[in-house]
Parts: sequence; C-alpha cells; structure tokens
Amino acid sequence: MDALDCIMTRRSIRTFSQAPVDPEQIQTALAAAMAAPSAGNAQPWHFVLMTDRALLDRVPEFHPHAAMTRQAQAAILVCAEPGLEKYPGYWPLDCAAAVQNLLLALHALGLGAVWVGVHPDQGRVEHFRRLLGIPDSVTPHSFIPLGIPDMHSGRVDRFRPERVHRDGW
Repeated sequence: MDALDCIMTRRSIRTFSQAPVDPEQIQTALAAAMAAPSAGNAQPWHFVLMTDRALLDRVPEFHPHAAMTRQAQAAILVCAEPGLEKYPGYWPLDCAAAVQNLLLALHALGLGAVWVGVHPDQGRVEHFRRLLGIPDSVTPHSFIPLGIPDMHSGRVDRFRPERVHRDGW
C-alpha cells in the first residue's frame, strides 16, 4: 500500500474479530509511531501496550467512548513525559504526530484501530494513571484500541476546497 492510499483509506475501526494480533505487527507500528516528528526532536512520548483482557475490559468503565475496547485484542496508550521536552508546551502536538503515524502504520499492516481521546480530560488522565500505575510525571494523551478489523473501510473523499485559503484568508 502506498502512502497516499494508506492515508486516504484509513478509517476509525470500532469492531474487531477475535483473531489474535501478531506481536511483530504491533512492534512495527510502535516503531513507526516513534519515527514521528517532534519539536526539537525531543520525542517526549511513551507507549503503554495493553493486551491483558482484564485491563482492556476496565477502560470502558471510566471512558465513555471506549466501548470497542471490550472487543479489541490490544490497545496502546500514548503518553508524554513533559520533562523530556526541548520546547515546553509542544508535547500534545508531538504525541498527536506519533498517534497519526501509529494509526497509519496499523492500517498499512492490515490492522484496525481507533483514536480515543484522553488528554485534556483530567478524569480520564487520572483513571489511566491509576489503572496502569503511570507516574505523575507522565501524562496519558491518547488511547488506541486495535485488532483485526471486523468491518470494511473504504476510500472517502473528504477534500473541501472551501477550506483552502490562498495567500491569506
């Protein structure tokens, strides 16, 4: 799959089969996430890979948009360690770039995933900290349930020319 096809056909996948996910595919996707750009190349991210069924099943108890986690074979919590930043305040952008790389890599590998927001909702941040023993110096940013897709995703044209402004507004 070429890069543009991957970008144009990636969709949020919320239903998964029960087939297991190859751990090597997850490692490849995590490597792609870590290849994302970051301010000053600080790479302030950490990734918590969740495969324990009991942990995955607890997430929808506190996150209202994570019901699909009960079907997912795994999930990745993308976190930031702001103390690693070179330019303070840019870690949310750095983590967002890592999430996009992660989602595209998972799709290119034939896996399905969905981006579930965590930061800046303090309740969600604290619940993930407690569930996974995350230190106060690290902030959960995004949660990515993943697995073998149990739904079709196709190409959708979302280009809106009225949103493009040339040489000014």
